[in-house]
Amino acid sequence: MSTTELLKGAAALFPDEVVTSAHVRHLDLPSGAGRFALVTLDNGLDHTKPTTFGPASLANLNLAIDQVEREAAAGEITGVGITGKPFIFAVGADLKGVEVLKEHQDALAIGKGGHEVFKRLSALAVPTFAYYNGAAMGGGVEVGLHCTYRTVSASLPAFSLPEVFLGLVPGWGGCTLLPNLIGADKAVSVIIENSLNQNKQLKGAQVYELGIADALFEGADFLEQSLLWTAAVLKGEIVVDRAAVDRGETWDQAVDRGRSFADGKVHGAAPAAYRALDIIAAAKNGDLQQGYDAEDRALADLIMGGELRAGIYAFNLVQKRGKRPAGAPDKSLARPVTKVGVVGAGLMASQLALLFLRRLEVPVVLTDIDQERVDKGVGYVHAEIDKLLGKGRIHQDKANRLKALVTGVLDKAEGFADADFIIEAVFEEIGVKQQVFAEVEAVAPAHAILATNTSSLSVTEMASKLRNPERVVGFHFFNPVAVLPLLEIVRGEATDDASLATAFAVARKLKKTAVLVKDAPAFVVNRILTRFMGEIQNVIDEGTPVAVAEKAVEPLGLPMSPLVLLELVGPAIGLHVSETLNRAFPDRFTVSPNLAAVVKAGKRGFYVYDSGKPELDPEVAALLKQGDVVLSEEQVRARVLDAVAQEIGLMLDEGVVAEAQDIDLCLITGAGWPFHLGGITPYLDREGVSARVNGKPFLAPGVASVPA
Repeated sequence: MSTTELLKGAAALFPDEVVTSAHVRHLDLPSGAGRFALVTLDNGLDHTKPTTFGPASLANLNLAIDQVEREAAAGEITGVGITGKPFIFAVGADLKGVEVLKEHQDALAIGKGGHEVFKRLSALAVPTFAYYNGAAMGGGVEVGLHCTYRTVSASLPAFSLPEVFLGLVPGWGGCTLLPNLIGADKAVSVIIENSLNQNKQLKGAQVYELGIADALFEGADFLEQSLLWTAAVLKGEIVVDRAAVDRGETWDQAVDRGRSFADGKVHGAAPAAYRALDIIAAAKNGDLQQGYDAEDRALADLIMGGELRAGIYAFNLVQKRGKRPAGAPDKSLARPVTKVGVVGAGLMASQLALLFLRRLEVPVVLTDIDQERVDKGVGYVHAEIDKLLGKGRIHQDKANRLKALVTGVLDKAEGFADADFIIEAVFEEIGVKQQVFAEVEAVAPAHAILATNTSSLSVTEMASKLRNPERVVGFHFFNPVAVLPLLEIVRGEATDDASLATAFAVARKLKKTAVLVKDAPAFVVNRILTRFMGEIQNVIDEGTPVAVAEKAVEPLGLPMSPLVLLELVGPAIGLHVSETLNRAFPDRFTVSPNLAAVVKAGKRGFYVYDSGKPELDPEVAALLKQGDVVLSEEQVRARVLDAVAQEIGLMLDEGVVAEAQDIDLCLITGAGWPFHLGGITPYLDREGVSARVNGKPFLAPGVASVPA
């Protein structure tokens, strides 16, 4: 089958593709370097919309290559370049089409189609050049790898091969060509480590330093400088010297390092990283076609597997649903926020003050019970601003302005009389929070929003003794505040639409992923994690060894084990939340006597790290009182997953969130659950747990799974 026929057949599977054109224009290079063909990728949308490759887009590039191939064979051109529209080179495959594929052969055609087009660039009778003028990801990177030479813009903001992050492999040459260009060690860093580190992006200078690009030019005149450089290369005035690739033991060591890194991140639970490493390992022999064939097979297998579908589902949740929260009131109801008050000046309150200050750039005032605490809170904010200044993230004038905007006072009347949004971050006890809100309501303007950062307490009860409970809203951040994107916005029984709309408007300015949550115990993330970790603690209390209980959930590929997570959260906080949920749902949530003993002993966690690895603290081991019921890893895992599936089913029945998609969005952005799980519900569906526990899957067929 010809490339044209292959792409034509595949195009029928992508009816909604945003088609990328490939315009060819000719220009005379300076210094007599000859006539040059420049191919520009452009999807015709505004310059902020990414350019992607679906079958029709690949067909357009294929036609452009037909043209330049004829011209090169006839001696009409001396070289061919490929670039993108301003600020965007190309960001890879059209995943909107990939996720609807139903047949393995169709998935195989996508891989073959990309290879057949891209490798024509390296087969032309003249040198080829890729000019990475803007964001380049996935297939956008790979099309350039097929060229003879590459230049990159110093202002390029994002360059990556993110496929492993989503559940794929770089399958249009990335796994094969990159290690043969820059060596296996660097390639493993780009393909495996960067992807599994939350899709870490490279900047233009890093692309050059890695040896992916042969020249680096400033963004202002990037194309002009690239063409001057191209002319010098074609005339022999510049010779590109690349370091020889080490094909000895270092190649194998790099692959082994990648496997160890993948084990640490996904614990063997997600196949993409391992498939990519297999291809990189085989690429050591330099047989490119063998590598391309392996990429085709891996792509097809992974496209038809659950990991990719869950990865795309997760990506869409974050990029789409996360930006258009389900159930959020009309934006027009939101009131302006020109000053923020923060009750408390401890670490959490200080982090909140810094976030509001940086994102809203309005006056922020902290209060606390004594001047020492207030000064410490303001000092924390000032110190963090100084760090930003030292790193070059802000300039001196902005640093001075931000510092001037944050103040601390003891008198709430003085601090909050003209505040529009006041958030409390005090001790997690309902009586304390009610007292704080009563004091704030007495001095705050009538329109001011009163927000609580509670992690588990009832927003309705907190507001129940106020004159105006309609302006109280839950605003639950996750720690560390600057890192985790999730913001659970909780509507109390009396909360009105204007207050809720203002809360969502503030969340947008804070650049947080906001999810509307019903006022229910522990809301979403803490309720699910507490049930999850509660079952782990239960089986330990009953007699299962700690190591067995921890290892049982490794196949989920979570970012950390349950007890390491407990250490991060803090055992005392974990105990408090479990006690709150035990009062609300005593039939499902227990309070572990062993956890209580650990907290009473003042231990910060179950482990010590003297050897560099987590090992059970002997003092904690001495505290543990266990029964004689010992479960296997499989039994523990089944019990934990059944408990989580039950809890999610009950939460959806209660209307805690609008849909299962919101559960997954919360776990991804608030608890760091991996994209390859799609949160949790796709995994529970795929493993049959949802049907076993609740009698039905959480998601419809084709949502995070292969369409029926």
